[in-house]
Amino acid sequence: MSKTVSVIGAGVAGLASAIRLQNKGYKVTLYEKESLPGGKMNQIKKDGFTFDVGPSIVMMPDIFKEIFEIAGRDPDDYIPMTRLEPMYSAFFENERIDISSDLVKMIDHLEGISDEDASGFLAYLKDIYDRFIIAKKYFIQRPFRHASDFYNPFMIHQAMKLKTFDSANHSIAKFVKDKRLQQILSFQTLYIGISPTNGPSLYTIIPMIEYLYGIWFIEGGMYTMARSMERLFKELGGKIEYNSPVDEIVIENKKATGIKVNGEKILSDYVMCNADFPYAMKNLVKDEKAKGKYTDKKIDSMKYSCSCFVMYLGLNKKYNEVENVHNFVFSQDLDQNLEDIFDGKLLDNGSFYVYIASKMDETLAPENKDGLYILLPVSDLATANYKWTEKTKRYYRQQILSKLKTVEGFETVEEDIISESYMTPVDFERDFNAYNGATFGLRPTLLQSNHFRPQAKAKHAENLYFTGSSTHPGAGVPIVLTSAKIATEELMKDDK
Repeated sequence: MSKTVSVIGAGVAGLASAIRLQNKGYKVTLYEKESLPGGKMNQIKKDGFTFDVGPSIVMMPDIFKEIFEIAGRDPDDYIPMTRLEPMYSAFFENERIDISSDLVKMIDHLEGISDEDASGFLAYLKDIYDRFIIAKKYFIQRPFRHASDFYNPFMIHQAMKLKTFDSANHSIAKFVKDKRLQQILSFQTLYIGISPTNGPSLYTIIPMIEYLYGIWFIEGGMYTMARSMERLFKELGGKIEYNSPVDEIVIENKKATGIKVNGEKILSDYVMCNADFPYAMKNLVKDEKAKGKYTDKKIDSMKYSCSCFVMYLGLNKKYNEVENVHNFVFSQDLDQNLEDIFDGKLLDNGSFYVYIASKMDETLAPENKDGLYILLPVSDLATANYKWTEKTKRYYRQQILSKLKTVEGFETVEEDIISESYMTPVDFERDFNAYNGATFGLRPTLLQSNHFRPQAKAKHAENLYFTGSSTHPGAGVPIVLTSAKIATEELMKDDK
């Protein structure tokens, strides 16, 4: 008789966990409060335009493909990908730099700045690659079930080699002197919701991953990944219940025995929770003993990642002068901008990211039109010392458009808008139960990473497992897919 698993939430990690378990012979049912799969990897369709809601950059494509390969499928049948070259454009005051993962082009560009910076860039790649190998082998791909899994001489020695006590900014400044280059190499820590000025230097791993493995585009945009995982899960015999918000994880005698949906108890042998960990601990785990150290007070006192203000704009024409799908617009003072985000200030000169998926896939916009997705990192709700009102939205909208109009190729953006929608930190909290509206979950500070981060296996209740961006190893699609792998392996280990 197959053992049963209830998976809470059809976010990326929920879908990946469900696929892995169903593929191994478990009988899996996935419960999702919305009517679509994907969690933040969702989709907005409006006025003929189609937008990805959240994640938009495909890094480490092998991790995306692995979820299909383990089930004996060809990933190209599910998530056809194209490599982007250049990867993106970075816009500074009156200057555009195209960032290539072609080392020949990159070195040519860097030598134009200075030989020292070209040499420093190569030294940075080597240094971070060496640390990446250690991180991958000993930290990212494994659980920390017991304190002794980390606190032993061998692991402490490996941890020292990671040099995590330095900040990303400071670490990069040791290799390259050009300020723009430093910014290009450090701002990506915002992809996981932490500032490069105080994020552990290990997170400078992100640009290295882009340079060494490239950036890719999935046909149909990122949402194709969510839809394809849903398709695969159903092909394997899995069941999804949409519009089914889970009210409680049922815990009896220190053991998860199922869930409650609309007050109705549904029994299962195991529970895999992909709801955001802080939200789940506060709202779904009602048994005080099962919370362990994660009391409501502890959850409130933890540090959260930044949030995002996202604009989804339908435009009345094609933006042919803008060459790349991914574009980053830097403010004059990036350091100040980052400090303001994590100090909770209303930003007056934010750096932002522009994604034009319809450049790669014309079906995502009406004929001869483009859709712009614009993301501005902002403070999470607990940090922000201002409220999200219509006035706040209008303020940020105006700020972004005023700045974007000064960027080559986007001069007419304001008058070209024929459709618009938004996501604010309040929406992230309401729609995805993202605690404090923090888009990337718990902030990956040193004391909230590795063994300090919530782990896959619940500490104070048997048969309960957690996955997703607030759990180990952290945020970002490839990392969240890895968290699903760890969580399902932990469950199967206990089942043996």
